[in-house]
Amino acid sequence: MIKKLLGLSPNPTGDGAFSPSNLSLKLATSDTTDYTPIHFSHPNKDKHLKILAMCTEQSQLPTTNGKKFSTGNHPVETLVPMLHLKNAGFDFDIFTPTGKQVKIEMWAMPKKDKNVMAIYEEYKNQFEHPKSLADFVKNNFNNNQDYIAIYFPGGHGALLGLPHDKNVGELIKWAFKKNLFHLSICHGPAALLSAKPANDEEPFIYSGYKIAAFPDKVDRQTPLIGYMPGQLTWFFGEQLKKLGVIIINSKADKTCFADRKLITGASPKAANGFGELAATTLLEYLKNQ
Repeated sequence: MIKKLLGLSPNPTGDGAFSPSNLSLKLATSDTTDYTPIHFSHPNKDKHLKILAMCTEQSQLPTTNGKKFSTGNHPVETLVPMLHLKNAGFDFDIFTPTGKQVKIEMWAMPKKDKNVMAIYEEYKNQFEHPKSLADFVKNNFNNNQDYIAIYFPGGHGALLGLPHDKNVGELIKWAFKKNLFHLSICHGPAALLSAKPANDEEPFIYSGYKIAAFPDKVDRQTPLIGYMPGQLTWFFGEQLKKLGVIIINSKADKTCFADRKLITGASPKAANGFGELAATTLLEYLKNQ
């Protein structure tokens, strides 16, 4: 009762899960974003050169007390970077593991941000009817030349399925071998775990890389204000560190970082800077080819 009065109780969603508490929504979400359009003097002109966006198709994240968090891909972390990359001349192919609809944390949608809502509407059909990664890996893997980068948006939904999906692991290793860029923000880097080697004798392809990512210690704190209904059952940062990945930030802040062709951002606060860094880095790469 006290939690309800203080706005600390997670909100039931009607499907057996919980969305963030009213207090969490006030503290962690906004109707607008800090998206700042920039002019790219030499945008990409090759319309065949796209970005493969790998999204989640799952939405109910288990916690240690048995309650489930209603999640998906975070709309700010998904759409603000897309705005920058789109302005830089890059289109997207939206994928989920099996082609089921992309799950988005609609409770975090910045509905008064005209730019964000415009690109959401532009790609809404793809979000609702994405391509299947399983089909892509099976049928188009070896011959495809259309992508410059793979992109893993954040949101706790990135913890569902992607870190343990064999096809996601094959996608990441394929992109690494083809020297594609890997763009990932917030919880998105959890997908790197899918490329974990089969045994300890094999090196992890991203061992020694530095990244920005959502900190485990912040995830441990979020249930205190009702953002999640319970503690996570595992923490992706711990697992990445065991594989030799170096997480450079300790706060859920605006940190962005590029290490070789791996470009990462720490949180929703980093979405604007992450998108700008990704777009400018990709264009600089094409300029020097």
